[in-house]
Amino acid sequence: MAVSLSHVSYSATFTSSASKNTVSGPSLSPHSIKVPTFSPLTVKPLNSSFTPHGARAITIAPHATSTPSSIPSDTSTTTFHGLCYVVGDNIDTDQIIPAEYLTLVPSNPDEYEKLGSYALIGLPSSYATRFIEPNETKTKYSIVIGGANFGCGSSREHAPVALGAAGANAVVAESYARIFFRNSVATGEVYPLESEVRICEECRTGDVVTIELGESRLINHTTGKEYKLKPIGDAGPVIEAGGIFAYARKTGMIPSQSK
Repeated sequence: MAVSLSHVSYSATFTSSASKNTVSGPSLSPHSIKVPTFSPLTVKPLNSSFTPHGARAITIAPHATSTPSSIPSDTSTTTFHGLCYVVGDNIDTDQIIPAEYLTLVPSNPDEYEKLGSYALIGLPSSYATRFIEPNETKTKYSIVIGGANFGCGSSREHAPVALGAAGANAVVAESYARIFFRNSVATGEVYPLESEVRICEECRTGDVVTIELGESRLINHTTGKEYKLKPIGDAGPVIEAGGIFAYARKTGMIPSQSK
């Protein structure tokens, strides 16, 4: 607590001598300093609601808890059907979406669409068939099939967003880089599905395929073969809801956005 010294005289006398300098400061009398007094603090028991001075009463209610009835339905009936685009092992995020396009903001609808138009543009020229055809913003391949370690490299969230913005619904790979898998679930853009065998060696770009999430199965209608996929598990409802925040709002973990 600051102390008022407004009435104290600060005239000082300096005396020089051959042996020492003496400084005489102001003399402070006890009555020249005013010390504020405080009334005892009164503590009242905590109530469930209170009315601040000059404010309205606020009632605090807990958010709804996640119960089986509030969790979104599973993905047992979800299917994807279309052409597949096949890539190999170690497709990194620089190939999925090069760093020069990371300035695009996915929350902006125009930039989101533009981001999708650059999906997989970083693939080498050995991929004669491109994921996005020239002068197009969307792909005709709704399912990407890859090998091992898909999505390795930097942890850019733009990678799954670019695939989703381009029109892809799912990626089926032998294995994933952990950060790409997590970003796919968090954004809700694409389903990162794992195969039990190297499907990338048995499918060709342009094959017609169907993915049945409930059966954890991929059917290649062009070759007539079927492949078992690993169950998507608890990540399925999160992606189905549109990402981690949409899922949290739907299940009552966080408040819903006001309309």
